[in-house]
Amino acid sequence: MVDVLKLGGSLLTDKTTPETIDEARLAEVAEVIAATDDCDLVLIHGGGSFGHPAAERHGMSPTAGTTNVSAVKDVTRAMRRFNDRVVDALQSVGIPAVGTQPFSCCRRTASGQLEVCAEPVKGQSEIGFLPVLHGDAIIDARAGATILSGDELAVELARSLGADRIGFCTGVPGVLDATNEVIPRIDSMEAVETVLTGTEGTDVTGGMAGKVELLLESSMPCAIFGPAELPAYLGGEFPGTRIGD
Repeated sequence: MVDVLKLGGSLLTDKTTPETIDEARLAEVAEVIAATDDCDLVLIHGGGSFGHPAAERHGMSPTAGTTNVSAVKDVTRAMRRFNDRVVDALQSVGIPAVGTQPFSCCRRTASGQLEVCAEPVKGQSEIGFLPVLHGDAIIDARAGATILSGDELAVELARSLGADRIGFCTGVPGVLDATNEVIPRIDSMEAVETVLTGTEGTDVTGGMAGKVELLLESSMPCAIFGPAELPAYLGGEFPGTRIGD
């Protein structure tokens, strides 16, 4: 079973302080992943306090781009620094994790379609590595370079790999309603759009509403859940909020 797991940037970093890792949380997540028997896991992490501030400095988003090579370097280097920290934490508990930069294997066409070359990721998995990708700047035929969110990457990569499901592990235990209770299941945006709000800190990629919308469009079993539910998810369950079928 191919399982695409996206770890939220707000889960692993303090998004109110630039380039600050939550070391205890990252170590905890690494230990949980090390304990799983899921051999076909593909991991993606968000921008957190690394990528989002860098993108904001240069006015970059999934739709607003730049041809300034220094801006692109700023974003991609910030994300590489974050990715290195995540890979190091995973390797420290025995996981054969390897970082893969989306800037080199993803692009947007003139029509805005995201294209993902999944062959490097497949090759890494086939020899027993755990691929670790992340949100990034990517070449965009419409605007030079724009931002690819980890959320969008997770959904498109899951399609390309023929994944069986997608999990989004976030800083909250699921999609919350107006009373801060977890919504157990979501089948349409209309049912929840009035209770979805923005996220704390800088986020140029859409927050919780964007996550729900992407997962509804994926047409595969998905879940949004918090770190306490990560063992259950990796054990085959759908904790937190189940999205779609």
